Amino acid sequence: MARGRLVFDGQCGFCTRAAGWLRRIDRRQRVEILPLQAPGAPESVGVTEAECLVSLRWQGEDGVRLSGAAAANAALACALGSRVPVVLYRLSSRVQERGYVWVAANRYRLRGVRPYCESAPAECGR
Repeated sequence: MARGRLVFDGQCGFCTRAAGWLRRIDRRQRVEILPLQAPGAPESVGVTEAECLVSLRWQGEDGVRLSGAAAANAALACALGSRVPVVLYRLSSRVQERGYVWVAANRYRLRGVRPYCESAPAECGR
């Protein structure tokens, strides 16, 4: 099964919660999950820090780069070792992307956990 890298906002408690959930289901450690604040993280997926602040970023080992809901589904599919999330995304991409945009815009207001960069400042370049 393919591997990939997911870059998330490590200063967001909601994002940190979602990243933790993904880590727990990724039993074969197929997904490398990095906070965008880690040195070189945005560049490692071919984007800028500003682009990462807008949406989640994914790069598969095949070089495919995705953002937003597409990135979330790709990471989930990789972690599960199943194409089901990608197939479901294809069937509902418009709805998922609209929902993703709302969540991204409101992520600091949504319930989460202690942001990753507060609990692991050394990994966030602080």
